[in-house]
Amino acid sequence: MEKYFIYCRKSSEEEERQILSIEAQLQELRDFARQNDLMIVREFTESRTAKEPGRPIFNQMLLEIEKGNASGILAWNPDRLARNSVDGGRVIYLVDTGKITSLKFPTFWFEATPQGKFMLSVAFGQAKYYTDNLRENILRGIRQKLRRGELPSKAPLGYFNEPRLRTIEPNKKTFPLVKKTLEFFASGEFSLTKIQAKMFSLGLVGKDGNKMALSSIQKILTKPFYYGVISYDGELYQGSHKPMISKETFDKIQVALKDHSKPRKKRTERELKFLGFAKCGSCGYAITAERKFKPSGREYVYYRCTHKSKTQNCTERKFVREEVLAQQIEELCQTVSLPDEWKEKYMLQIKEWENEENHSSAVFAQNLKEKIEYIKTRLDRLSDAYLDGALELEEFKEKKNKLIEQKAEFEEKLRDFERKGNHWLELLKNWIYDANQAENFVKTKNFSAMRNFLKTAGSNRILLGGKLNMNFQKQYNLLLNLPPQARREAPSEAEEIAKNEIWWT
Repeated sequence: MEKYFIYCRKSSEEEERQILSIEAQLQELRDFARQNDLMIVREFTESRTAKEPGRPIFNQMLLEIEKGNASGILAWNPDRLARNSVDGGRVIYLVDTGKITSLKFPTFWFEATPQGKFMLSVAFGQAKYYTDNLRENILRGIRQKLRRGELPSKAPLGYFNEPRLRTIEPNKKTFPLVKKTLEFFASGEFSLTKIQAKMFSLGLVGKDGNKMALSSIQKILTKPFYYGVISYDGELYQGSHKPMISKETFDKIQVALKDHSKPRKKRTERELKFLGFAKCGSCGYAITAERKFKPSGREYVYYRCTHKSKTQNCTERKFVREEVLAQQIEELCQTVSLPDEWKEKYMLQIKEWENEENHSSAVFAQNLKEKIEYIKTRLDRLSDAYLDGALELEEFKEKKNKLIEQKAEFEEKLRDFERKGNHWLELLKNWIYDANQAENFVKTKNFSAMRNFLKTAGSNRILLGGKLNMNFQKQYNLLLNLPPQARREAPSEAEEIAKNEIWWT
């Protein structure tokens, strides 16, 4: 009596959702075998797609047939056996060589004759055609979604898929929490492990209720979706969803990822006041601190280069006492601080400037709109050039991604301007308050506040030859270059410089 294998397959992919479950297929095939007196020697089941070759259970079944352990297969339909030309060809070849003498399907008739094998190959071809055509339809739908600015996948953390409108909307519960997380990391003060703990404290957890995996957090931190752009298959598209953060914040996050990829040893401010504040001016490595004790028992803290560079000889050998470094920090704060008299006069001048700015606001907004329209035109021309064959795919993607990023930046500026107006005056106000606060920090000897102020007021803080130097932002350079007596006079010259809007861009 001829021996048969039962083969059942079910894929979780969308095109096979209407196919019977494996349990249902097994029951139908067992009933069919009893009704037709078929001898079933083994049942093979697997949950894998048949679009590509490489199914382990299917391959195992064919090996058993080649060994002669059975000569027939019972399946629900030919498309359960193969949806690709390789597996379909293997089945037909085994029929040709006599290894398979019978194929039974409740929904399809087959006989090992030339006509039967031809009809079987047609059935396999139809299954492959259906898969290929469905795939093309799905890809076309994805492309259309991307053109509309819609993400063709599950919404990321902080958003949810709106089933009625088929859009992605902010999740009222998690949106503000994810936004806080991204802003925290953009500050540069968190490593991945620290932000993991912060997310857990905010209630942002993994599927198991525990802390999110670091790899998942890194994907969140590098996802451009959060600033309004969709990345799909290496190509950027302008999204229609509500952005969570600005492009500027996203860029800061990418910098922080490079700078804080590893957790650092925790030190308290009370122990070492200025640790991590500056770098060596000779080799660029961090300045460390160490304690020394005199024979009298008195303690001193010294700052010096770590000398960790293996490729560059560091010539800096000078130690700087903490008291000397503190005095230099105080002097730097003093040179860019703003006296109370200046603060009052600036605030009066700002009120006049605010009245003058109303007229120029409309011109500024119109310029941004023109830039956005120009980029849209360039994108259209770029697409035409690609369709005409003038550009290769990789070159097209590279140029398109740059234009999409520029467009996102201009649209973000326009949104900010429409929401805040011309905000350079607000920046000027903040600068006035910050510079005035520096004066108060010096008066109260608040070195912790002075250190934090200098971190925000400039960059490239280096210690060379026992001397602390740094580069200040342009607005603080205005105060840095003034002679001491000018601080006691009216800030007329400074006002003219501050009025220049380019100073704040």
